[in-house]
Amino acid sequence: MEQRLSAIERRSAFLENLINQPEASPAEYSRANKELRRLGDSLELISQLRTKQKEMDGLRSLMVECPQDKDMLDIATEELGQALEEEKRLQVLLLKSLLPKDDADERDSILEVRAGTGGEEASLFAMDVFKMYERYSLKKGWKFEVVDITESDLKGYKEASAAISGAGVYGKLKFESGIHRVQRVPVTEKSGRIHTSAVSVAILPQADEVDVQLRNEDLRIDTYRSGGSGGQHANTTNSAVRVTHLPTGITVSIQDERSQHMNKAKALKVLCAKLYEMERSRIQLSQSKLRSEQIGSGDRSERIRTYNFPQGRVTDHRVGITHHAINDIMQGENLDVFIDALLLQQEMDAIASFSSTP
Repeated sequence: MEQRLSAIERRSAFLENLINQPEASPAEYSRANKELRRLGDSLELISQLRTKQKEMDGLRSLMVECPQDKDMLDIATEELGQALEEEKRLQVLLLKSLLPKDDADERDSILEVRAGTGGEEASLFAMDVFKMYERYSLKKGWKFEVVDITESDLKGYKEASAAISGAGVYGKLKFESGIHRVQRVPVTEKSGRIHTSAVSVAILPQADEVDVQLRNEDLRIDTYRSGGSGGQHANTTNSAVRVTHLPTGITVSIQDERSQHMNKAKALKVLCAKLYEMERSRIQLSQSKLRSEQIGSGDRSERIRTYNFPQGRVTDHRVGITHHAINDIMQGENLDVFIDALLLQQEMDAIASFSSTP
């Protein structure tokens, strides 16, 4: 650890020297400044830790110099104990500040929910899950904007997407990606048998303009008439928009708005998020074993969480936690039980990996 701290201090000194060089180019100045800001919290903690360790050295010296002065020895011993606790606290904070960070954690997100195995029951549960995230977002004070919904015959959701914006949205929701399995008696079931269905959830960080450059020649934009199941404002004009990214084959269709212009804007936002996440996945594929890089096929066997309505419980299979208030979960309450556990697991894995790195 000491070697890492010394390396950070040397790096900081180098960057400060670079910034003060009159011959530094604007690009060099900008990069150095950005890196210094990134190191700021760690440098402050290192400074506090150094100060505390000097204080501890002084107390130890005092105890050696005054072995016969019982009052002084008692005071120094008590203060040293307090200083040791503070040193541990600073070391933990410093370790956390040095862990690799996902730059996307503070970004807004695109939520996509798709019905998988289970027919109409899967589409009804997809609607329940989509509304669960809507309620959770509102409780967090985030903005939840429906992008597009395609309804099933029973008014469930075959597919639904939304843009969620607010502080730290992606960092909180990123582990929700995966297959969510439901066990319950469907409304279509006459004999009362419990069915198992599946829904896939994808959480994509929203991209900035600088992240993804869309070239006109790479896009094919088709317009068509909204109608049928879906499109909250179905009409008789060609307002629905389908955008195809030719190099990757990714297609996004939006028909939620009356305006063709608004549907196109939404489609491009979703497309940018998909392209940004594709590139992130390519680069970071091996960096986190917890994070779901693919939403899967919708098959029941790929589950990350099971919602068992007859037993009133929700189980997250990645952290082995079961919560016995399923109605609260579906109302957007207590989702943090799972989210916080997954974030803690990620942090513990990162600390273990960091500590084992020479």
